[in-house]
Amino acid sequence: MQLNFSGLRALVTGAGKGIGRDTVKALHASGAQVVAVSRTNSDLVSLGKECPGIEPVCVDLGDWEATARALGGVGPVDLLVNNAAVAVLQPFLEVTKEAFDRSFNVNLRAVFQVSQIVARGMIARGVPGSIVNVSSMVAHVTFPSLSTYSSTKGAMTMLTKTMALELGPHKIRVNSVNPTVVLTAMGQNVCEDPELARRLKERHPLKKFAEVEDVVNSILFLLSDCSTSTSGSGILVDAGYLAS
Repeated sequence: MQLNFSGLRALVTGAGKGIGRDTVKALHASGAQVVAVSRTNSDLVSLGKECPGIEPVCVDLGDWEATARALGGVGPVDLLVNNAAVAVLQPFLEVTKEAFDRSFNVNLRAVFQVSQIVARGMIARGVPGSIVNVSSMVAHVTFPSLSTYSSTKGAMTMLTKTMALELGPHKIRVNSVNPTVVLTAMGQNVCEDPELARRLKERHPLKKFAEVEDVVNSILFLLSDCSTSTSGSGILVDAGYLAS
């Protein structure tokens, strides 16, 4: 997908690896100035070598106070991708307070906080904007040992709709992408059992998982002027899984 984001400034969380990293690279290649947020400094250093001129911000988004310090003065942002997430695999009866708190702090609370910072800036400047929340198909379907992760993504569905409703009058669009398994480091952790991965892939009508590029292309579409009448929606990048 060839899109032009020249003159726009984008902020991407979870930028160090996987979908976030490739989103930064795609936005950078399309002319955007990119603020790349990650908790792993070495990932930001290597990303900076691949994408000269990006603005790295190293912070753990699970820490509200640290995030406020790191992003409170981030400056004008036109496009936001809330991608940062953790997936802790624990059967429901074994979910710990630590895993629950960490999951909701990073996967959901940080989306509130970062979006508030960015949206307030957009409103103060009187400019339109686009926000994309990276969710998952498990916002809609169950998967063993992912009760906490799925709960954060289910909540993100309603958060996306509420943000779209309240920010729409300010010309700020909010949408989500909901991919199936993507074989990033996180996805490989979820599908570390080869037999489980094989059976899961066979349940997809297209008999495949999603590629990182598939998800990035959907993110770029929602960020762009190609989707100016789309808000409060979620794009399924699930190889047909929810149709089966």
